[in-house]
Amino acid sequence: MIRPVEFKNGALSDLRVLELGTLLAGPFCGQLLGDMGAEVIKIEPPNQGDPMRVWGRQKQGDPSLWWPVIGRNKKAITLDLRQSEGQEILKELVAKADFLLENFRPGTLEKWGLGFDVLSAINPRLIMIRVSGYGQTGPYSHQAGFGAIGEAMGGLRYVVGDPSTPPSRMGISIGDSLAATFACVGALSALHYREKTGRGQVVDSAIYEAVLNMMESLITEYDKTGFVRERTGAILPNVAPSNVYPTADSLVLIAANQDTVFGRLCEAMGRPDLADDPRYNSHQSRGSNQQQLDDLVGRWTATLSTREVLDLMDKHGVPAGLIYRAPDMLSDPHFQARKAIVTVKHPQFGDLKMQNVAPKLSETPGGIRSNSPDLGQHNEEIYMNLMQYSRERLTQLKARKVI
Repeated sequence: MIRPVEFKNGALSDLRVLELGTLLAGPFCGQLLGDMGAEVIKIEPPNQGDPMRVWGRQKQGDPSLWWPVIGRNKKAITLDLRQSEGQEILKELVAKADFLLENFRPGTLEKWGLGFDVLSAINPRLIMIRVSGYGQTGPYSHQAGFGAIGEAMGGLRYVVGDPSTPPSRMGISIGDSLAATFACVGALSALHYREKTGRGQVVDSAIYEAVLNMMESLITEYDKTGFVRERTGAILPNVAPSNVYPTADSLVLIAANQDTVFGRLCEAMGRPDLADDPRYNSHQSRGSNQQQLDDLVGRWTATLSTREVLDLMDKHGVPAGLIYRAPDMLSDPHFQARKAIVTVKHPQFGDLKMQNVAPKLSETPGGIRSNSPDLGQHNEEIYMNLMQYSRERLTQLKARKVI
C-alpha cells in the first residue's frame, strides 16, 4: 500500500530546490517555491554570498532589510562552483534534487561542465529553471541583461509615466519579479509533466518575455491599426471613468468603466441621466469623451470628503479605494483580517513585519517557516546529514575553500 504524502508545511513540502541564483530574478522564484513548502537550498560562493544580503534600505552598518524577505524559507550552504571539486559536489546534490534554479548569464553553467545534458544524465527527473535577461537562445542571449533592460525591451518602460516626461520606471524591480513568477509557473508545469512521464526538462524564463506577456494587446493593436501606446499617466486611454479624483481632503481612486458600474456611479452622484447621455452611455462613447467625463466626476468628488466618497461608492457597488503606502497597509483592518502582513521573530531585527505568503491555499497553505539564513548556516545539516559527508571531509573542504 502506498502511503500518502503529508503536506503539513505546504503543498510542495516533498520537493527539494537547489538555488544557485543571485540578486532577484532567480531568488524570488526560490522564495515562491519555498513559501509553498519546498526545501530550498541556497548555494552561495564561500565568503561572498548573494549581494541581496546587503542590498535594500538599511541603517549604515546594519544588515539588509530586503534579505529577510527574499531569503525566507531557505537553507544556505556555501560551495565554490568555479572549482572542479565544487562542481562534482553539485552533481552529487543534483542526484537528490527535484529542481535546480539559476539566473547566471547563459553559458555559465555549461562553462563549468554543469549544463542540463550533464545534470539530467545524473538525474533524469531534474527540472532546471533558468532565468535570464534574453533567454537561453537567440542573438542577444549571451549579453548581460538586468531587469531594467528587460522592462524596456518588453515594452513596459515606454508606457510608464506621465506623457510630459521621458519614460519612467516603477518603484520596484518588476521585470525581475515577473520573470521569476513566470519561471515558477513553468516549473510547476514541468513538474506536472514529470509526474506523467518521469522526465524533467528545462524551464527558460526570459525577463523581456515575461514583461512582454503583461503588455495586453499592445502588439496586436499595432499590428492591425498601427496604434502605438504612449504614456498616459494615471489613466488607460479610452477606459473611463477610471482615475484618481480629488476630494475635499485628499484623493480617491474610482474605477467605474463598465456600463452597469457606471450606471451605479451616476446614481451615487445624483445624476442618473448621465447613464443615458449619448456621450457616456457606452464604453466607446465614454472613451471618446474621457477628459470631459473625468472632469465631471472630479468636480463632484471635490465637494465631498474622502470618507463620504468611499461610503457612497460602497453603498452603490462601485469599485473605489485609497492609494496605499506602507503605513496605510499596516493599519488597514482588511490586511489584518486576512493576515496579508505578518510579524516574524528575527534574530537580528526582533519583531519584523513583512508580506505573507500568497496565494492562500485552503488545504495546504504556505507559510513562513524559517528566517533568512546566515551565509553557510546549513553547511553541516546538508553536507553531513543529507550528503553523509564526514566531519573530517567537511574540514578538508573548508580548508581548500571549496565550501
